[in-house]
Amino acid sequence: MKSYYILAINPGSTSTKIALFKNEECIAVENLSHSPDEIKNYETIYEQKDMRARVVLEWLETQNIRKEDLSAIVGRGGLLRPMPGGTYKVTDKMIEDLKIGYQGQHASNLGGIISKEIAGKLNIPAFIVDPVAVDELEDVARISGLPQIPRRSLVHALNIKAVTRRICVELNKDFYNSSYVVAHLGGGISISPVKNGRIIDTNDANEDGPFSPERAGGLPAGDLVNMCFSNRYNQIEMKKLILGQAGLVGYLGTNDGRKVDEMINNGDIKAELILKSMAYQISKEIGAMATVLNGEIDAIILTGGLAYNKRLTSWVSERIGFIAPIQLVPGEDEMLALAQGALRCVNGKENAKIYEDEVQING
Repeated sequence: MKSYYILAINPGSTSTKIALFKNEECIAVENLSHSPDEIKNYETIYEQKDMRARVVLEWLETQNIRKEDLSAIVGRGGLLRPMPGGTYKVTDKMIEDLKIGYQGQHASNLGGIISKEIAGKLNIPAFIVDPVAVDELEDVARISGLPQIPRRSLVHALNIKAVTRRICVELNKDFYNSSYVVAHLGGGISISPVKNGRIIDTNDANEDGPFSPERAGGLPAGDLVNMCFSNRYNQIEMKKLILGQAGLVGYLGTNDGRKVDEMINNGDIKAELILKSMAYQISKEIGAMATVLNGEIDAIILTGGLAYNKRLTSWVSERIGFIAPIQLVPGEDEMLALAQGALRCVNGKENAKIYEDEVQING
């Protein structure tokens, strides 16, 4: 079997996680921290490109592999135009949209940019895999009820598709001919029906669905409007409240599921109620997404960091077990998912998609 060496890059707000793979085997991994003082020297995320590329290359020099032996470099995809899932070759148009932040500015936009920067010097391909901008919603799922606000897809696609592929192997199912409801339970919660390899619906983890460790999820619209016009909060404060000071943080003062478990073990009745409520909302959303698949579901997959919380997953499983078998895949191995996406292209099992061919450039 031929060995392919793949470098995976996953930029975060104050760190850059990098991993080196030999086929699907991770042979080295590092999380390189960037101090707040260093980051604040850059006015835009794009301006961090050279600094982050330099530290990646410096780390690579410490590894027992020559740069020339790399087969591909793959980066975390950013807030691009709505696009089908898959592995994409990094192109000039993609770089342009990552630079401007087509759907928003986020450190993950640097994933494709840095990958292309390094790969171009080595004359090897650069890829991204299943970015949060993956949009495979069916038309019926786009209708919100208010014409001015269509529903959109910003989803934890990388982990959702990776764990679905993994469960397909375990169940001896065809990824492109099977159906699942996948609940990604992390700092944000995405619950998605995956049909024949496509995420055909999802809640927006920032605005809809269950509350999460820091996010409010779906809220009563009328009361939310009243808060917005109460003169108590400006727009920035409202967004911080909904996306960073809500959920477990808002009710219990912590975003750590382990801490919540400890509070419950110490007899905290409120903590138990709030975690049960989270499980209740997750279960309702899974049930709703089961209807999207007409109940024809090979398995329900619980994944993400909160899937390590046995109390939470037990409460969810009690409510949804009648729908379909439950598969527990705690955590999220994003680096492996990136490497696997690139590997499928360099070994010829899959053709890399071209961004310009898959997205709507005009309009």
